[in-house]
Amino acid sequence: LEDINNILNAGEVPDLFAADELGKIIELVRPLAKAAGKIETKDIIFGHFIQLCRENLHVVLAFSPVGDSFRNRLRMFPSLVNCCTID
Repeated sequence: LEDINNILNAGEVPDLFAADELGKIIELVRPLAKAAGKIETKDIIFGHFIQLCRENLHVVLAFSPVGDSFRNRLRMFPSLVNCCTID
């Protein structure tokens, strides 16, 4: 739930990718960032990748509202309330 909380709150999980994976991502996203008119620096290209992920990622979570565990999870991970639609 910590990673999901980070995704909901900040849009990314810190240190999710190793250095070699990050290099591959930057090389694959470079043409997309260039086409979008972004400056070709690693930070800006990675930011463009994060933006694309935020725009296209949809997450469905299912919790049972019965008992104290649901309330405890909501207290521990506030993004589950602040950044979600609860139905």
